[in-house]
Amino acid sequence: MSSTPAYFTRSGGVFTPNRYSLSLWARATLSGPPVCGLMAREVEAHYCTDEFVPARLTVDLHRAVPAVPLTVHSEVIRDGKRVRAVAIELRSEDAVVARGSALLLRRSTQPPGEVWRAERDRPLPPPSALATIDETLHLFGSDGHAEGWSPKMTEHLNDTRKRKWVRNIPVVEGEPATPFCYAAMTGEQTSLVTNWGTEGIGFINTDVSITFSRMPIGTDMGIEAESHLSDDGIAAGAAVLYDSEGAFGICTTTALANAHRQISGTAIDKLTDVVAEFAVTPDRGR
Repeated sequence: MSSTPAYFTRSGGVFTPNRYSLSLWARATLSGPPVCGLMAREVEAHYCTDEFVPARLTVDLHRAVPAVPLTVHSEVIRDGKRVRAVAIELRSEDAVVARGSALLLRRSTQPPGEVWRAERDRPLPPPSALATIDETLHLFGSDGHAEGWSPKMTEHLNDTRKRKWVRNIPVVEGEPATPFCYAAMTGEQTSLVTNWGTEGIGFINTDVSITFSRMPIGTDMGIEAESHLSDDGIAAGAAVLYDSEGAFGICTTTALANAHRQISGTAIDKLTDVVAEFAVTPDRGR
């Protein structure tokens, strides 16, 4: 028995969701991070090499993914000297329940010259004293909070820029997750940090696309909102992914208004408390 919670258990090529993978929008469905993590695991296991690294991972969430045993299928769409394109599907029996794609690029050298970059303070990790409270703790941050960071989302229900420091659990029980898988699961939370306002989260994302300038370092990483645009119940959001060394990726998402199932900060606080408690008493509920 694993002492660390995970999103899925594996038997051969079948991945069965654990309770931590369930969505707050509808409990019979999966949340976005485990779906993205499972696809990232497939890409890294079969298509990454020392020369080819993931530069983009896109996951389409056109429908809610049911919380049932899943299989993962993928194929190379194009394999060139500098560009490798991959298609990924999650299936429940013979039905496709989610699709994604990945673009891998060959490493090379930087071209000469200087390029414009946005003038802004780079995202920073939370203070080390907070970051070491608990190994599974998610920390929430906003410009409108006096201390900047805290363990409770409910303390950041304001209309300022949001951020989150994420320590995801592994994708598959018994397997150590990689920084790339953690980044995929963190990037899916673009919808959370860009659509999070004074009343919680009222938009549900229909996709996420994560682009990488480099591979992340370590397993602890943050995501910070860059922009939120919305009209007529449709939202577009962008966020920056970063680790202790600085920014390494950009995430974008589209989302639909889901006001009748608005997710409150209280619901998210309860979920993170359950995962943190399990890390201390792993046999509980098993």
